[in-house]
Amino acid sequence: MWMIPGQNQTWVSEFILLGFSSDPTTNSILFIVFLLVYLCSVLGNGLIIMLICLDTQLHTPMYFFLCILALLDMGYVTTTMPQMLVHLLAQSQTISFASCWLQMFVFSALGINEGTFFVVMAYDRYVAICHPLRYTVILNWGMCIRLAAGSWFCGFFSGLLHTFFTMRLPYCGPNRVNHYFCEGPSVRSLACMDTHIIEMVDLILSVFVVVTPISLIVASYIHIAKAILKIKSTQGRCKAFSTCASHLTVVTFFYGPCAYIYMRPNSSYTSERDKQVSLFYNAFTALLNPMVYSLRNKDIKRAFLKIMGHSRSDC
Repeated sequence: MWMIPGQNQTWVSEFILLGFSSDPTTNSILFIVFLLVYLCSVLGNGLIIMLICLDTQLHTPMYFFLCILALLDMGYVTTTMPQMLVHLLAQSQTISFASCWLQMFVFSALGINEGTFFVVMAYDRYVAICHPLRYTVILNWGMCIRLAAGSWFCGFFSGLLHTFFTMRLPYCGPNRVNHYFCEGPSVRSLACMDTHIIEMVDLILSVFVVVTPISLIVASYIHIAKAILKIKSTQGRCKAFSTCASHLTVVTFFYGPCAYIYMRPNSSYTSERDKQVSLFYNAFTALLNPMVYSLRNKDIKRAFLKIMGHSRSDC
């Protein structure tokens, strides 16, 4: 901690991340499990990016958006997992105030960006199913780039607001964060002042970055469902639905835990449960996304087999 000149008040200069356990044996087991989760997440999302980049048949708006989603997942999980892995084996679990600030900002920015990007992907499915003949006209490459750029801007701007309002609070002790990374609500609970106003600001921000995207996604899928029901053949309906099922699955995995964490007051904060919920939408969602998209997607499977076939022929 440091002391402000002319004042008898000390301020936190670093935080201690308590993680999941203080038992060395338990931490060793968790290290192996989370290392495997992290490696599988990075490799799975990296594989999707590689396949989309190498296979020209996947150079379509849908797979352009999927490639960006995989990139976001890689950055999202890398923001927290490597540090957690180090803390599981290290004697010290400290993180400087500046590093905590940076981690919270990057995590929030990428998370909000990903949530916003799900709206873009829902719009892509809406255009593909409801306006198939105009798909390439509406979602031309200029529009795709503008949608992606708008999503990134929204994520980083909202993440900056969330981090600024949280980290500008006075933290004069204690400095022990009962979490495995610097997540907003867990850090804010340590502030040595009434955080009611900041909670209200954060709640309003959460409405824009959680409720609004969910509403837009639901509206898109209502129109999609109406269009699917108009398809006469059962095979056509199944094919149209299968293109949306993967997206709906990952949206549910992501937004459910996010809404639980960020759309409730500090008074209902429960650190142990929140760590588990955060771990799910941070680490396991990034792990599940490649599995969901690759296992249900014939184009991804075909691209993988094509690349593997070229590799074998080269050998």
